Amino acid sequence: MQPANVLYIMSDEHDARFMGCSDHPTWRDIVRTPNLDALAARGARFTSAYTPCPICVPARASWATGRYVHDIGYWDNAIAYDGRVKGWGHRLQDEGLTVESIGKLHYVDADLPTGFDAQHDPMHIWEGVGQVWGSVRDPLPASRLTGGIFKQIGPGETGYNRYDRGVADRAVEWLAEHADDERPWTLYLGFVAPHFPLVVPQEFFDLYPLDVLPFPKLHTSRGYEPHPWLKASLEFREDDSTFGTDERRLTALASYLGLCTFIDRQIGRVLAALDATGQTANTRVLYTSDHGDNMGARGAWGKSNLYQESTNIPLIVAGPDIPKGRVVETSASLVDAYQTILSGVGVEPESAPGLPGRSIFEMAREPDAPERPVFSEYHAVGATSGAFMLRRGRWKYHHYIGFPPELFDLETDPEELHDLASDPAHAETLKEMEAALREICDPDAVDAAAKADQAALVERFGGRDAALTSGTPGATPVPGGGHE
Repeated sequence: MQPANVLYIMSDEHDARFMGCSDHPTWRDIVRTPNLDALAARGARFTSAYTPCPICVPARASWATGRYVHDIGYWDNAIAYDGRVKGWGHRLQDEGLTVESIGKLHYVDADLPTGFDAQHDPMHIWEGVGQVWGSVRDPLPASRLTGGIFKQIGPGETGYNRYDRGVADRAVEWLAEHADDERPWTLYLGFVAPHFPLVVPQEFFDLYPLDVLPFPKLHTSRGYEPHPWLKASLEFREDDSTFGTDERRLTALASYLGLCTFIDRQIGRVLAALDATGQTANTRVLYTSDHGDNMGARGAWGKSNLYQESTNIPLIVAGPDIPKGRVVETSASLVDAYQTILSGVGVEPESAPGLPGRSIFEMAREPDAPERPVFSEYHAVGATSGAFMLRRGRWKYHHYIGFPPELFDLETDPEELHDLASDPAHAETLKEMEAALREICDPDAVDAAAKADQAALVERFGGRDAALTSGTPGATPVPGGGHE
């Protein structure tokens, strides 16, 4: 591929189903994302893209370094990226190429050498500390979260909405400032939506009348019995009880959908500026998210588990050498960012055992490879033990320390309604998937390492009782403002 600019756009908590171009049978006629749909039409959309960890801070550390969470030790929302492990940004700096960011990164702070020449309006973990109480996992507290982050839902305006508009404003300015650069640049844009609080300006909320929205699948209020690992997490969180009524649950869903359209609007503004400055033809654009959102499925809200809603992320690429209108079935991951960005600007990507990624731009041009394994793991807030996911072809395998596994056939059961792990007919598949997972890591050893690091963090904050009252109580506050 010829060198080009790279515009890498990441939202926060966007479930891949919630784009018109995803053609999901439930949502394709409901959700409105015209700008992302247009981007997919002039580029390629990946159907099986995943986060390496379904929570913000570890996922972004993996994205920054191209390495799995267990390889780098950024386990949860209190152990954020600090530049200790070098990433793709450092490599671009070594090559003398412009690499800057605008918006949410969720690292420790802006002063550490994390691979950007400049960070514009960055959002990082609260006071460089994050959610210390979330590191208390062994054992889990009897109860810590009470769903306060979901008490504010419906039409309105938050600091997050204003922040995202500001990110788009600054991006429009930045693109004009760099229109005549002689060498390829890399710009990362980090938006917050559709991350909670589930509040969105009225015009976007009104697009989604409650009477057209389906009720969340497998909901616990309808008699669904969660897997025991998930059940322990739900009992710790108590999120769903916050809503109280089905109407409020649907109001939360409408707000989330409105935020998907809201962020699509901001992305459209940026892409229009790219076109207006004459840079569309020589810029490779990538859109993705750090993880998904359960939106009430199985009684879960937010992220933090291994199901499709939480781990499957949108992934669209467009620009020079990218086939137009292609739907790619090759599995992909945020750990692919390292190789992707380097190849996009014309820098030879590195290949090493600790760098499992491949260039998404190159995969978009190659024949589909759905058997490519893709991996995710979770060791953070609400998890009584480590959880590990492997997707390979039609099969999706969940491995839990101390709990039974799960196995889903996504070809016949894309909504993960039927766990096949205990079915003797699938015993061999279950065995093969576990073996493939163990080629990536030793789950028991990783679980022990995560808990040891978190126990050390808890001690640094004065022990278990002190840690439970340390750190941001909810969503990361807007830079310079209060909690939302």
